Amino acid sequence: MGGWTSLFSSLSKRVPLCVTQSATAIYFRVEALTKVGVRGYHSEQKLVDQNTMKIRILPALSDNYMYLLMDQATNEAAIIDPVDPESVIKAVEEEGVKLTTLLTTHHHWDHAGGNADLIKRVPGLAVLGGDDRIDGVTRKVQHGDKLTVGGLNIECLFTPCHTTGHICYYVTKDTDKAVFTGDTLFLGGCGRFFEGTAPQMYEALVEKLGTLPGETKVYCGHEYSLQNLPFGEHVEPDNQHIKDKIEWCKGQRGATPPLPTVPSTIAEEWLINPFMRVGEATVQAHVGETDPVETMRAVRAEKDNFKQK
Repeated sequence: MGGWTSLFSSLSKRVPLCVTQSATAIYFRVEALTKVGVRGYHSEQKLVDQNTMKIRILPALSDNYMYLLMDQATNEAAIIDPVDPESVIKAVEEEGVKLTTLLTTHHHWDHAGGNADLIKRVPGLAVLGGDDRIDGVTRKVQHGDKLTVGGLNIECLFTPCHTTGHICYYVTKDTDKAVFTGDTLFLGGCGRFFEGTAPQMYEALVEKLGTLPGETKVYCGHEYSLQNLPFGEHVEPDNQHIKDKIEWCKGQRGATPPLPTVPSTIAEEWLINPFMRVGEATVQAHVGETDPVETMRAVRAEKDNFKQK
C-alpha cells in the first residue's frame, strides 16, 4: 500500500482531478476483484440497533464500509459514502426506508465515486460534503453545521488532514450517539496525512472526535483493524487493551464469512489507538518525543513505513 499511496499523493498534486479519480477507480476495482472476486464482499453485512437509530453496515470494494443510517421513528434514512449504489438500493428496499440524504466524508473515489450514479437512481437526494471535489453536492457544509434526518440530529465536524475537506458526521437522538469518521479515525488508527499536517490530525482526533462522549459508537471508512492494531502493539507492547482487541478482531475476521470489526467507541479508542494516545508517556517514549503534536508526527511517519510481522 505504501507505493500506491505515495504515487497517489504525488499524482493528485500534478494532474487534473478527473484523471486521478479515473485512475483511482481502476485501481480500487482491480484490487476488489483480486481480493474478493466478481460478486464477493470482504465482510458480512451487519445491522446495529441503537434503540432510536439503526445502522446497517454495508461492505464495499476490498475493505470499504458504507453505512445506511435509519431513524426508527420515521423510517427516514441517510447513506454515508455510497461507493456501491447497487448495494445501497438493495439495502434500502430490504429495510423499507425512505432514503433522503447522502453524507460524503471526503472526495476520494472509494468514498464519493458512487455519488453520481446514486443521485440518478434516487432523484431529490440532499447531498452533503465539505469539498467542491465531491460529485453532486447540494449543500457544502463546514464545522458546526447541523441537519436532521427524520428525528436524528446530525452535526458536521470539520477534520481536515487526510483531505482538506474531510467531514465527520456526529449523530444523536435521545441517549444514542454515533459518529461516522471516514478516513480520519479508524479502529486503532487514523488516515494518512495526504493533504494536511500533524497539528490538524491532533486537533481532529484529540480535540474534536476525542471530546465526544465515550459511549459514542465509531463507524469508520475501512476494515483496517488487523493492520492498525499490530502497529499499536508495536508502539505499546505492554498495552493489554490492544492485545485483547487483536484477539477479538481475529475472531471476527476468522468467521465464515468474515464479520466487521466496527463499530468501536470513543472510549475504546482512547485505550487502543496510538494516534489518540499521543499524550501518553508510553507512546511518547516510543518515538522519543514529549510534545503530543510532535509525537503524532513521528508515530504517523513510523506507521507509514511499518512492516507487519
